[in-house]
Amino acid sequence: MNLESKIPQGAIADKWDNHKFSIKLVNPANRRKYRIIVVGSGLAGGSVAATLGELGYRVQCFCYQDSPRRAHSIAAQGGINAAKNYQNDGDSVYRLFYDTVKGGDFRSREANVYRLAQSSANIIDQCVAQGVPFAREYGGFLANRSFGGAQVSRTFYARGQTGQQLLLGAYSALSQQIGAGQVEMYNRHEMLDLVVVDGHAKGIITRNLVSGEIESWSADAVILATGGYSTVFFLSTNAAGCNVTAAWRAHKHGAGFANPCYTQIHPTCIPQEGEHQSKLTLMSESLRNDGRVWVPRNAEDAQKDPLEIAAAARDYYLERKYPSFGNLAPRDISSRSAKEVCDEGLGVGRTGFGVYLDFADAIERLGQPAIAEKYGNLFEMYERITGENAYQRPMRIYPAPHYTMGGLWVDYNLETTIPGCFVLGEANFSDHGANRLGASALMQGLADGYFIAPYTVADYLAREGAGAPDPEGPAFREAEAAVRDRIGRLLGVGGKRSARSFHIELGRIMWEYCGMARNESGLEKALELIPQLREAFWSDVNIPGRDEYLNIELERAGRVADLLEFAELMCHDALDRKESCGGHFREEFQTAEGEALRDDEAYTHVSVWEFQGVGNVPVKHREDLEFENVELAVRNYK
Repeated sequence: MNLESKIPQGAIADKWDNHKFSIKLVNPANRRKYRIIVVGSGLAGGSVAATLGELGYRVQCFCYQDSPRRAHSIAAQGGINAAKNYQNDGDSVYRLFYDTVKGGDFRSREANVYRLAQSSANIIDQCVAQGVPFAREYGGFLANRSFGGAQVSRTFYARGQTGQQLLLGAYSALSQQIGAGQVEMYNRHEMLDLVVVDGHAKGIITRNLVSGEIESWSADAVILATGGYSTVFFLSTNAAGCNVTAAWRAHKHGAGFANPCYTQIHPTCIPQEGEHQSKLTLMSESLRNDGRVWVPRNAEDAQKDPLEIAAAARDYYLERKYPSFGNLAPRDISSRSAKEVCDEGLGVGRTGFGVYLDFADAIERLGQPAIAEKYGNLFEMYERITGENAYQRPMRIYPAPHYTMGGLWVDYNLETTIPGCFVLGEANFSDHGANRLGASALMQGLADGYFIAPYTVADYLAREGAGAPDPEGPAFREAEAAVRDRIGRLLGVGGKRSARSFHIELGRIMWEYCGMARNESGLEKALELIPQLREAFWSDVNIPGRDEYLNIELERAGRVADLLEFAELMCHDALDRKESCGGHFREEFQTAEGEALRDDEAYTHVSVWEFQGVGNVPVKHREDLEFENVELAVRNYK
């Protein structure tokens, strides 16, 4: 497996500009000769499809939702980072770069992160021009707030609906290109395989989720922007439909999968209330700007009314442990701290798995209208779900699976180990290391889609030339037959259990043994249980109905089958990485104070896994990480 990162030479501040000048271009008159497939219509997929269409390429965009507006990017709440320094508080491109590398626990590629920070300011200009209604100060200037892991205010926001508003901006650009005939939009189509011709990605196989039709699509290049895999835990803040299928299909065709054990547990979510739930609900990290996190100091007070617990009997543990950052400590640290106090018997709520997020001080200082102006929709959402008024009593929150820093390996051009297959946004591994800072996911998705991939994909097309293969060719027919065979196998099992029941059981295994804290014996146990569960799935799953029409149970079963394969890879990666870093916390490797203990000598690299067949141990490759602009150091947020 070739892991040539293709990082340009020169000073880090000049790498991207030099690279843009050195790569090849496609003449505007020739762009109409090229066809590009984009899978996914969220911020990364929607923005790259719109941009490539506007440049003159013929684009086909696919999503499994009934509209691109339903992509999971819509669920992002708190904001998007950009190094604009509007607050004149010391921010810069370099500081955003440094905060992101440090926040990722020094496990990301420097050149990619710096390019992301450079692109951030352009994103805000682009979105403002599209009409995205960012919050503004009284004088009309764009407002900023703080997010975890930063001591400056660089986060632009639209109340608690930032993802929705940014997605509508990208959707407006996409709709314009659909109307112009440059983009063909295929809603309710799920990618079920990648087609590789002569070693290059040249198309995909989809299932029309309404009619059940299996179709082949050919192109000169394929872009995957299909999000992350947090649903491997079953309960997560992701939409229930989010899945690993597209990325897993590419992996099985030879695309390396990088750092799959790097998963982020978000500290600010509504706690689970029962077995009936199919997902958990995010409460934006932005709430920690004004909310204070605490638990009772004494376990006997844990089930008391929080309004009856005196200030002296409360432990504001993040402020105590990390005074420099307080309640805005990074997500991995904040989540583990919440788990620690709950494990000590100080957790609140019916289950004991919860901590308080209290706005009483902020309301007293600023007034309820000011808090409502910033976070009103979040407070309303919380009350609708819990029946509690967070203006009057503290919110209850607890960590939940949220984002995945791991993903398909890509080089500096966002190209996988399969030439012609590019991966954008959360689906790739490149920018966040072992822990993503808050408000950086939207930044990466739009940077990849608007400002990076249009250059790098063009370079590939210019070098390879136009000529999408015949979708009736042997490679497509073979892939189509394999997809039909798999669907037939799923429908033919005729067992007694639902796919959802297997998904729930997988989620419990992953949360217990590969969740917020991991250890060798637990991971070995998971690697024993997952193959057994997968075998049970293929012998006892029941899928009612047929495949000639809408069949949601068939959709779910296909995605669960892929998660049952992927989960094993995730545990292999977690077992192999004998250190703690960011969201990957091995209990055997921690400091005396319970903080993550990295092993820079042995693990300052990207673990890239090569598929060897279902049930077989994957082969590990490595890309060594070099730090020339940031000094490796123990993260300190105290």
